[in-house]
Amino acid sequence: MKKVTKDILKKVYKPRPRDARKYDYGLLIVIGGSEFYSGSPALAAMAAFKSGVDMIRIIAPKRAADIIASFSPDLAAYPLEGSWLEKKHLPTLISMTESAKIVSHGKTAVVIGGGMGRTEETQEAILEYISQVTCPVVIDADAIHALAKKPEIISGKPFLITPHTYEFFILTKKEIYQLPEEEKIEQVQKEAERLGVAILLKGGTDIISNGREVALNKTGSPFMTKGGCGDTLAGICGALLTRGIDPFVAAQAAAFINGKAGEIVAEKMGEGLLATELIKAIPEVLS
Repeated sequence: MKKVTKDILKKVYKPRPRDARKYDYGLLIVIGGSEFYSGSPALAAMAAFKSGVDMIRIIAPKRAADIIASFSPDLAAYPLEGSWLEKKHLPTLISMTESAKIVSHGKTAVVIGGGMGRTEETQEAILEYISQVTCPVVIDADAIHALAKKPEIISGKPFLITPHTYEFFILTKKEIYQLPEEEKIEQVQKEAERLGVAILLKGGTDIISNGREVALNKTGSPFMTKGGCGDTLAGICGALLTRGIDPFVAAQAAAFINGKAGEIVAEKMGEGLLATELIKAIPEVLS
C-alpha cells in the first residue's frame, strides 16, 4: 500500500517533443447528459482539456449537446436525436468510437455515465456499449448503475470505475460507508480483483486498487462535496487514459490532480468552491 504524492505526475507527464502532433496526446470521447442534465459531460471535457488531452468529442442527447456546444468553442458536441440515450444510438456510438481510434492511432479513451439518467432503455444501452468497446473506459455515475446489472462483462478490460460509497454499494452490494478505513481498503481491493478492473473509490481518502496493489490519495477538501467535482475527476482520468497510461496509475494521478486543485480553490473560496473554478486550478497543480 502506498500514498499518492506529487511524484506520480512525473510518471504521466513527460516533456513534449517539439515535433509533437495533434492526437499524440489523445482523443477523448465523453458520453453523457440528458434532457435535464448537460453540465456533467461539459465539466468532464473541460477538466480533461486542462489535463492535457489534445481533442475531445462529446456525444449527448440533442438538448444537452446544443447547450454544451454553447459553453465554449473548445467543446465539440455531437447531438443524438431524442432526450436521452437509446438503443438506436448504439451504432453511432460504436462507429464514432472506432473512428476516433483510427484518427488518434489508438490513443483513445471514453468517459461514460455523467448525467445520463437511469431509465431502463438508457441503462440497457450503456451496458451494451461498454460490453462492445475495447479501448480504455472510465465508468462513472449512471454508468455504474448500468454496470451493476452485469458486471462480468468488463473483466480484464482496461477500464476504471470511479464510484463514491453508495455507487460502490450499488455495484458490489457491499455497504462500506461506515466501515473503518482499513476495512474499506480491503473491500475495494477484493472487488477490484473480482471485477478484473481498477477501482477509484472517492472519499475523504481516495482508495485506488487494481486488485493487486492499493494506493491512497489524501489530497482534497471537504468543500469538494459540491456537484461536478466527481465529473472533473472522471475527465482527468479519461485524459490520462488516452495516453496509454495504466488505469491504476492514471487513477492515482487523476485523484491527486483533482484533489489538489480542489484544495487550491477551497483555500481561496471556501463554501464558494465550484467545479468550474477547480478546473481553472488544474494547470497550477501541473506546473
